[in-house]
Amino acid sequence: MEGGIPEAVMNSGERIPLIGMGTGSPSTPDDFFISAFITAMEVGYRHFDTAATYGSEAPLGKAIALALQEGLIMTRDELFITSKLGCTDAHHDRVLPALKQTLQNLELDCIDLYLIHWPVSLKPGKFKFPFNKEDLLPMDFKAVWEAMEECQRLGLVKSIGVSNFSCKKLAQLMVNAKIPPAVNQVELNPAWQQRKLRDFCKENGILVSAWSPLGANEAPWVSLAVMESPILKEIAAAKGKSVAQVTTSKCLLHE
Repeated sequence: MEGGIPEAVMNSGERIPLIGMGTGSPSTPDDFFISAFITAMEVGYRHFDTAATYGSEAPLGKAIALALQEGLIMTRDELFITSKLGCTDAHHDRVLPALKQTLQNLELDCIDLYLIHWPVSLKPGKFKFPFNKEDLLPMDFKAVWEAMEECQRLGLVKSIGVSNFSCKKLAQLMVNAKIPPAVNQVELNPAWQQRKLRDFCKENGILVSAWSPLGANEAPWVSLAVMESPILKEIAAAKGKSVAQVTTSKCLLHE
């Protein structure tokens, strides 16, 4: 992306902006979401990461429509949209309907990247967190991934991938995969560097995307190990940058 946010090329051949706006903010009002998305587009964000369980798909769809209407973006193709398959829909016969619901929420015909949110399945029904242990089921990786591949073949998504997968779980999935995962989105920051997983993904041509690159200040993932790190503060001061800028520069997508 000339003059804008740098991009990487995924194994699908599609390009992905290296910086995106996450939207996992529980109980956020739709109007606040829409305003935040519009502001993000105004300052240059073009990659937006949502999920079925975030409650942010519909307001993101409204923001995209508003941005097009107001000329903030000229075409839908200026944006890169990621969403994720919820655990209650991580079953072979529920993947395609779940994606179609996501597309309806976003008011789009196709999204750029669709991820399996977690390497587990829950009994079908309304998602709630924390979930009951009796609702937890082992994921049928082969069947769920086959359904994800079908979504890509149908042209409803340009690339498919996973989120929160370990080396072992990725290896299980790839045994039968005809289309390899393009991305593995995981928690990644200077306090949690995931070296083994990053090496595994690099060897297999999978990009690693970081969530919570600055740590988190909301339950259940509260950690100030990044933003309050004396070492990062020292580096930031020496470079004339903020801790967030120093951290983000090290947590872009890894090949």
